[in-house]
Amino acid sequence: MHFTPLILAAGLATLATAHPHHDLPSSEIARRSALSKRCASVAGEMNKKRYNKRMAEKRATIGARSNSTVQITTEAPFYNVIQNDTCILTPEVTTGPYIYPQSQTLRQDMREGQAGVPLTLDIGLLDMATCEPLSNALVDMWHCNATGSYSSFEALDPNTPFVELLQELNITDYEIGQTDLHTGDTTFLRGMWPSDQNGMLEMKTVFPGFYVERAIHIHTRVYTNWTLRANGTVVSRDVVSTGQLFFGEELSEQIMALDPYATHTEINRTTNAVDTLFPIEGKNGFNPVVSVVAEDGVNVENGMVGYITLGVDTTAIETTILDGLD
Repeated sequence: MHFTPLILAAGLATLATAHPHHDLPSSEIARRSALSKRCASVAGEMNKKRYNKRMAEKRATIGARSNSTVQITTEAPFYNVIQNDTCILTPEVTTGPYIYPQSQTLRQDMREGQAGVPLTLDIGLLDMATCEPLSNALVDMWHCNATGSYSSFEALDPNTPFVELLQELNITDYEIGQTDLHTGDTTFLRGMWPSDQNGMLEMKTVFPGFYVERAIHIHTRVYTNWTLRANGTVVSRDVVSTGQLFFGEELSEQIMALDPYATHTEINRTTNAVDTLFPIEGKNGFNPVVSVVAEDGVNVENGMVGYITLGVDTTAIETTILDGLD
C-alpha cells in the first residue's frame, strides 16, 4: 500500500496508526465467523489439553520438590481461565511497518535480556478448512519492548506519530512491507518456531509495552511453505495468515503500573476500545485476546502463560518472500 505526499499532508487515520487495514465485505466476515463457530469446540479442547498438560507438569515438579507436609494447591478449572474460541488469522491483516525479515530469528526464547514481566506464549494452530491441528507451520512473532521500541528500529521514536516520523525522515512515498525504515540490526523480541505434530508450540518473551496510537499487541505471521537452510536461516514464500494478538485491559493496566513499563510516561497508552485494529479484527471473526494465567498460580506479575489457538485459513494464501536471513 502506497502513501503519497497528498495522503501524508492529509494525515489520514489509517496512516497515522502505522497499521492500515482493509475492510472486508460482509460475505467474507460471515464466512470467517462460520469457520470460527464450526471449529470452536475443537479449539476449546486444544486449549484445554495444553492447559492440563502444563498444570500436570507443574504439580509433578512441585511434588518432587516437596515433603509430605506441603500441600499442593489445586489450579483453577480450565473454563474459568481459558477462552473456548479461536483467533482466525488471514493474509489481509497488516504486518505494520516494523517487520524486518533479516532480524527474524529461529528460536523459542526471544527475550535477549529485555526487561519486563516474563510471558510464555502457548500457541495452538488449527487448519480452519478441516478443524484439525496444523503441524509443521512456522509461526513468526515480533513486538515492541517495555518502553515501546522495536528491535532493528530503535532510532524511531515510539512516542512520535507515524506521519510525523515519515516527515522527519523526508519520506513522501511510503509502502508497507516495501519501504525500508530499519535503523539497526538488533533482534530482541523477534522469534520464529514451527508447530509440532499436535499443532502446538511455545515461545518465551516478555509482556509487550506500547507505542503511540496503538494498543498493546504482538504481531504474528504463519507460513506453511518454508524450509530451513544448513546455516539455520529460513526461507518461505507462502504466508497463509497474518494477525495481531491483544491482551485484556485489566491485565494491561496492572502490568503497565510496574517498572520498567511505568517509566514510559511521555504518552498515554491507547486502549483496546479505541485502537483502530482491535475492533476490526473482532468484526472479522477474530478473537485476538490472549488468555493469561499466572505461571506460579498466584500472581501474573511474577510471570505468566498466555494461551491462544490460532485458526489458520489455509484456503487463503498470499505469496511473499521471507528471505535475506543469510
